[in-house]
Amino acid sequence: MGVDREDNGMGKDKVKIGIIGAGRIGKIHADNLMRNPHAKIVGISDLFAGPELEAWASIRGIPVVTTDSSQLIEMPDVDAVLICSSTDTHVPLIEQAARAGKHIFCEKPVSMNLSQTQAAVTAVQEAGVKLQIGFNRRFDHNFKRVRAHVQEGTIGDPHIIKITSRDPSPPPAEYIRVSGGIFMDMMIHDFDMARYLSGSEVEEVYAQGNVLIQPVFAEHGDVDTAIVTMSFENGAIGVIDNSRQAVYGYDQRVEVFGSLGSATAGNDHPNTAEISTAAGLMRDKPLHFFLERYNEAYVQETALFIEAILNDTPVTVDGHDAVQAERIALAARMSMEQGRPVKLREVPGVTMESTAP
Repeated sequence: MGVDREDNGMGKDKVKIGIIGAGRIGKIHADNLMRNPHAKIVGISDLFAGPELEAWASIRGIPVVTTDSSQLIEMPDVDAVLICSSTDTHVPLIEQAARAGKHIFCEKPVSMNLSQTQAAVTAVQEAGVKLQIGFNRRFDHNFKRVRAHVQEGTIGDPHIIKITSRDPSPPPAEYIRVSGGIFMDMMIHDFDMARYLSGSEVEEVYAQGNVLIQPVFAEHGDVDTAIVTMSFENGAIGVIDNSRQAVYGYDQRVEVFGSLGSATAGNDHPNTAEISTAAGLMRDKPLHFFLERYNEAYVQETALFIEAILNDTPVTVDGHDAVQAERIALAARMSMEQGRPVKLREVPGVTMESTAP
């Protein structure tokens, strides 16, 4: 699918973008794209668009502000859309954008329903447009380095994958109610990271979880603390631990242990200074939350999406990756509820080849 090209005065082409959803993540992507010489935001839509959003868009030179996402999708000069609206809107928006011939970037998860996600991915494939999923952690500088060492064979064959992901504080009750649960909302990033780091598909999961932080999670059939162990098709084994509350900050660590060594990535800190006194060793807490921790990753993921459109190359994280992560999340939920290991084949998915590099 081609793209209308516009010269920006420096001999470089631009992709014209429409953003659907002007919440926190939509505005983050917008501000990042404003600094990308290959992108031009031509419109933004939000159900609650009004004077405040219009003022925000005016400062950034975004000419169209609307409450109607269909208006944005159908604009002839829109080459691609970023879907940053609520999860329940993702599938119909993907399908509509695909029919309109627009390339698509969609935040995770695509949906809470695997068959709906598969239908959206099929629509994209049939339309011949690109679909990139917002698994931003793949673009983190630390995790990319670990992945590179695995791919280069530096640590040999992967044997153990360990992923820790802990939020500094729980989300509000109104978010918990619609989040889809810890596996679909929070750990889904780690399921994707497990596949990314191991270079293999997950074969079996065993999940345990409990409510140890706030009773409100139980009220919505969710847990706030969970561990999932995994078996991979390449023989490796893995473990992911999640908590909705780490009092010391945003805790994001990975390790891949292999036959020739290990590769690890620790937390990012505001600085690397360490103070040593008779009272002990002191250093700053990790960066507080995902906006700080993954700031550059958000920049990189949209930049590579634009690059894939301009060069007509595969996106970095595609529909196959979305389906696989959701399958693992559903298997983990089934495992926790039934108290047994669950094979991924018990959560059937449409067979599709990944186009990602």
